[in-house]
Amino acid sequence: MTNRLVRSQSLYLRKHAENPIDWRPWDEEALDKAKTEDKPIFLSIGYSSCHWCTVMEGEAFSNAAIAQYMNEYFVPIKVDREERPDIDSIYMQALQAMTGQGGWPLNIFLTPSDRIPFYGGTYFPVEPGFGRPAFLEILQGIHNFYNGEKEKLQGIKKEMFGLLKRSTLLPKAPDNSLTEELLQTGIEISVRISDRNDPGSPSFPMIPYADLVVQGSRFSQQQDAQQVAKQRGDDLALGGIYDHVAGGFHRYTVDATWTVPHFEKMLYDNGQILDYLASLWNAGIEEPSYLRAVEGTIAWLQREMTSPQGYFYAAQDADSFETPADIEPEEGAFYVWKYAELQELLTPDELEALKTEFTVSSAGNFEGKNVLQRRGGGQLSETSEKGLSRLFLARYGEAIEAIATFPPARDNHEAKTTDWQGRIPAVTDPKMIAAWNSLTISGLARVAEVFKNPIAWELAKNAANFIVEHQWLNGRFHRLNYEGQVRVLAQSEDYALFIKALLDCDRTSAVMGETGGIWQRKAIEIQVEFDEFLWSVEMGGYYNAPTDASDDLLIRERSYIDNATPAANGVAAANLVRLGLLTENTSHLKRAETLLQAFAPVMEQSPQGCPSLFLGLDWYLHSTLIRTTSDRVGELTSRYFPKSVYQVEEQVPENAIGLVCKGLACLPTPQNWEQLLTQIEKCHGIAS
Repeated sequence: MTNRLVRSQSLYLRKHAENPIDWRPWDEEALDKAKTEDKPIFLSIGYSSCHWCTVMEGEAFSNAAIAQYMNEYFVPIKVDREERPDIDSIYMQALQAMTGQGGWPLNIFLTPSDRIPFYGGTYFPVEPGFGRPAFLEILQGIHNFYNGEKEKLQGIKKEMFGLLKRSTLLPKAPDNSLTEELLQTGIEISVRISDRNDPGSPSFPMIPYADLVVQGSRFSQQQDAQQVAKQRGDDLALGGIYDHVAGGFHRYTVDATWTVPHFEKMLYDNGQILDYLASLWNAGIEEPSYLRAVEGTIAWLQREMTSPQGYFYAAQDADSFETPADIEPEEGAFYVWKYAELQELLTPDELEALKTEFTVSSAGNFEGKNVLQRRGGGQLSETSEKGLSRLFLARYGEAIEAIATFPPARDNHEAKTTDWQGRIPAVTDPKMIAAWNSLTISGLARVAEVFKNPIAWELAKNAANFIVEHQWLNGRFHRLNYEGQVRVLAQSEDYALFIKALLDCDRTSAVMGETGGIWQRKAIEIQVEFDEFLWSVEMGGYYNAPTDASDDLLIRERSYIDNATPAANGVAAANLVRLGLLTENTSHLKRAETLLQAFAPVMEQSPQGCPSLFLGLDWYLHSTLIRTTSDRVGELTSRYFPKSVYQVEEQVPENAIGLVCKGLACLPTPQNWEQLLTQIEKCHGIAS
């Protein structure tokens, strides 16, 4: 027996289609049913590769008694947060206000008439445990409360709606608040956050913070920044968060030592990490392990995450089956190694080399098995590389050089019934998300620029072209693509990150010797649409969702807090400055100033939460336009000038090698290479 979710295109929603719960998607029919029948909405939000979402689906949501009670007294609604981040953001903020913490699955109860949250949590067990009551007890308590405590419920509603409404309002900042001092404060905070190592705490890439640290390392007053930036690069490239056998980064590690990952691989992490490691290399930190991780991740993207149409899939699950007979998948089964397996698969010399260069032991470091983590940087030995190739063969059933593409397992049934030559792979979510593809396009374009990598550049261009050619329906940009079916109007992160990706492609095209300006022209065109449908005329900044797609939202938010991905408004500020320089259209620069001014109170009062806004502020204060010939662009981009845009002009003034403009002012024409570099460094705030 299936429920309505069986018709969904979302892999996450379809995973719940066999539940006895009468799940409904978030739509007008479901919301009207709750209102008409005066039943609270049970809203459950998650995503396909979420481990605890999978656990709760197999436990509480498959329980007959829970389903019977839920169906009788509630209207259960499922939302894929990757489809509707605007809905997720509102109710995650509410949950954090209620409980002081958040996470997924996000389970929250809403009033039927106005969708105001009044109780929530994350994972609820079937039986009492983990310091949490049984889920059925919670449902019974909520039902009794809703029907018997109307006055108290009204008080909670009023308080919660007031809190959420106030969160959308920001105080007005003084006109002179966008200062160098504010920028340096933001960098110092990000250095401290990135350098913090809390024993017993999980470790996340937190790339928006790391990006601000490495870009801030160019300032003389930020003496610790470069070492902190390098440490994050080492954590990523050497740690168990990186798949040393087959490439690609897992989402985070469950420990403070970067050893044991939560094994899902998210596209958005990998795109950002590629960009970051390339930036470290560009900044002069040329660690061989970074290049190995970059090349391995590109190979993984090309082999396992690229659709035949050129776009990138969204994610791979943490869990996989060890045998086709298994009822439930095991976390990390595709990736970890028993010591006995290593003894069987490797030569004695290869095993000894891995034990020397990786944290390999008979006891293991994850439930008696081994997650590979490097003991130090530098070049891996040839013997270790041969050993890792043997492990790849054991995992995939073919040698690494023989596999051009590895087909995705699109659901658990396909994973268990396909005749895999090696291990059963984790399920891949094949949907195309514009924002996540954009992060990966930017990362690949940066890799192509820094390492002159033609494969990275081809992958970036193919994905960018797919979005340009397929993601507009009825003249509007859309967020998702399910194997040719376009869905959900684009949100602010889709616009901001794709405009950034196009500008990054524009820059890289000059380095790779290509001309035409097609990427820049498309970025300008999309910015017009972004401004029309998401700009807040009253408050400044961009709303999360378009004006004509917000009727089902409790409030309208403007994203400025960075999470695993950068906040849209910080990215948008940087884009506007770049567009202003490239087009000489001062309206873009004025809009960037208005946006940053709107969020200046956030930067002043909560600098720990918004590194992307500070990256935008850095562009506003230090943006540099460099006009030079095509043969000099590559030489300039080999140096670390993170706030530069390049205009290729074959005709420059006589006896000049280029022209430099900072903001709205052009500097005296440099007569030699040293003068040009000095001008650029001064614009960037680099001490000579």
